[in-house]
Amino acid sequence: MKNLKLAVKGMHCAACSSRIEKVVGGMDGVVRASVNLATETMELQWDETQQSFDEIAERVAGMGFELESISAQQDLFEQNRAETAARLALMKKNLIFSMLLAIPLFTISMGEMMGLPLPEVLNPHTHPQNFALIQFVLVVAIMFLGRNFYINGFPALFRRVPNMDSLIAVGTGAAFVYSTWNMVEILMGIHVQMKVMDLYFESAGVLIALVSLGKYMETRSKSHTSEAISKLMQLTPETATVLVGDEKAFEQKTIPAEEIQENDILLIRPGDRIPVDGIIIKGNSVVDESMLTGESLPVSKTEGDVIIGGTLNSNGVLHVRAQQVGQDTMLSRIVRMVQEAQGSKAPIAGMADRISLYFVPVVMVFAVFTGLCWYFVGSADFSTSLRFFIAVLVIACPCAMGLATPTSIMVGTGRGAQLGVLVKSGEALEMAEKIDAVVFDKTGTLTHGKPELTDILTVENEMDTKDFLFLAASCEQNSEHLLAMALVAGAVAENISLIQPHEFEAVQGKGIQGQVDGRTVLLGNKQLLKEKGVGVSQLEAKVNELSAEGKTVLYLAVDNSFVAIFAVADTLKTEVPAAIGRMREMGLRLIMLTGDQEATANAIARQAGLTEVISQVLPDKKADVIQDLQKKGLKVAMVGDGINDAPALARADVGIAMGTGIDIAIESGDIVIMKGNLDGVITSLALSRAVMRNIRQNLFWAFGYNVVGIPVAAGLLTLFGGPALNPMIAGGAMALSSVSVVSNALRLRFFRV
Repeated sequence: MKNLKLAVKGMHCAACSSRIEKVVGGMDGVVRASVNLATETMELQWDETQQSFDEIAERVAGMGFELESISAQQDLFEQNRAETAARLALMKKNLIFSMLLAIPLFTISMGEMMGLPLPEVLNPHTHPQNFALIQFVLVVAIMFLGRNFYINGFPALFRRVPNMDSLIAVGTGAAFVYSTWNMVEILMGIHVQMKVMDLYFESAGVLIALVSLGKYMETRSKSHTSEAISKLMQLTPETATVLVGDEKAFEQKTIPAEEIQENDILLIRPGDRIPVDGIIIKGNSVVDESMLTGESLPVSKTEGDVIIGGTLNSNGVLHVRAQQVGQDTMLSRIVRMVQEAQGSKAPIAGMADRISLYFVPVVMVFAVFTGLCWYFVGSADFSTSLRFFIAVLVIACPCAMGLATPTSIMVGTGRGAQLGVLVKSGEALEMAEKIDAVVFDKTGTLTHGKPELTDILTVENEMDTKDFLFLAASCEQNSEHLLAMALVAGAVAENISLIQPHEFEAVQGKGIQGQVDGRTVLLGNKQLLKEKGVGVSQLEAKVNELSAEGKTVLYLAVDNSFVAIFAVADTLKTEVPAAIGRMREMGLRLIMLTGDQEATANAIARQAGLTEVISQVLPDKKADVIQDLQKKGLKVAMVGDGINDAPALARADVGIAMGTGIDIAIESGDIVIMKGNLDGVITSLALSRAVMRNIRQNLFWAFGYNVVGIPVAAGLLTLFGGPALNPMIAGGAMALSSVSVVSNALRLRFFRV
């Protein structure tokens, strides 16, 4: 099965994207074809044994569009920006000339009716030929400047895949042909005074100018939707200073940032942006990570600390060893993730896509029906019927429907990235709004994830605690568990020399067992020792007391005898109680899910302000807990560290992976919180609600505009004694409808929790 993300060239409205999606999706072997109008991309999945890419591209080309592989374009984003800038410059130039021509065209055509004096040479009563010819010349010039409407619109119509350009081309073309015929009769002296007042050159010319204005404003607004990506990409400096040679006599060399190699030593001066991910080998400083994590406070960094490319070195001089370079840096991965999210679709877009597919053909049929009804049933003259026909064509706007969802997703996911929240897809964004319950892992999510050894109690008080710590820490050296690291750190702090265990085995979710210095060591929870037949009734009161303080208790047995307990504490993150309170105000059900003993879990929960706790759950069983909650009809978000909680994150309706800096498990979960604290969870859930509210506003406006506008253009108000809608006003309304949708989406750039 082949997967590709492709650039689609030549789309003009939602009718285009929907048609491509339907035709390609219906081809043999194509499993998925998802076209995004806002990003002008298509995600394609197909079976190469049934259909070749060339055949798919040929079918798309037959509809008047072009497919281009994105994978072959390293600088697609920059290329698209450059193309958009060039397109905007050309559109602006043509628009200025169109407006300069449309103003005199409108003045000459409507001047007498509006009481504006015209030169005698253009008087329709005394010089009708001049009056008609000057309008003809002006409108031809405007139509030439707006020729893309015809170049794109008529071929699409002939291929039976009409789009918005087809509506404009047919509407203005009809007005132009009708007026040109009348002008010919005027020049031939046939019914001159009657025909001179039956010219609609201004409708065609002003319509094209107004629609061109709308297109320009829409394109300009759309160019701002990727502003967040642009700002992220600008974080990487163009050059970097590399230290070459012997460590005692480094030579400084300035090179382009893209030429940095792994293990290069970089000199980072105060005020410099860090070009790649790396580790500090000399110096200390304060680093501003706000553009990547959303964290407003600078972070202290010293030797051995990891540093992220794109962040800002505030005051100290640093020597940094490059680790991840080029496309492997955290910043590059973030940009790719945001781009993928912006190119994805939310399920809510499905209805608009289905309607857009048939919208333009239906509008064209309805416009013809409207004109015929007014002419044959309404007894209107031909010119009046033509005005209604044109008004219906030019007021309809499929673009607004097609842009309603993707523009909001583009801006929303971009804004999320600026706030340290990475949303991986439009589907995840939509689902996050529906969340009823949030389940939290404890370690690393509610707590700092760096427990410390606080207490050592022995069964026989006269025994030396250092002996037991030596055995336990030596055995734990081979474990990467946070509790193990706390014991090892405690032993190091006591200057205890550790040795490698002769045997070592981790018992999932329970502890470890091994051989150290000829002695059998068993270390873990009460359940582990009981399963091995070791009694643990001693120190029970002390265990209860430590657990009530929120400390995790580890039981140590040596040579099958229970000899000591270790208490390890992992403190609560400072922002947790306030964050929990805010989430409760959002109407969410909040649950802590942990493998800790019940007493320890309850103590942490009390500190956090949580009332619902599910404890003593093994990592591989957490997904079952999530599934049980879902069976109760809840939409569940799981918040975890993205590594140990991977099954639960995958099982949840929305998996929210917590992390900090370079160590973040960026591939885990549907949403990634860069700062690694619960404020990011609030931001992600609030952002999803804001984006979905914005999408619904856009869809309401897009559908409401067409539902109301088309009947009015067809003359509904006229039937009840109201005014008829002038085609020029209809065209202006159509032009502004897409602009209003994109502008509304752009409000998300200023989203704050």
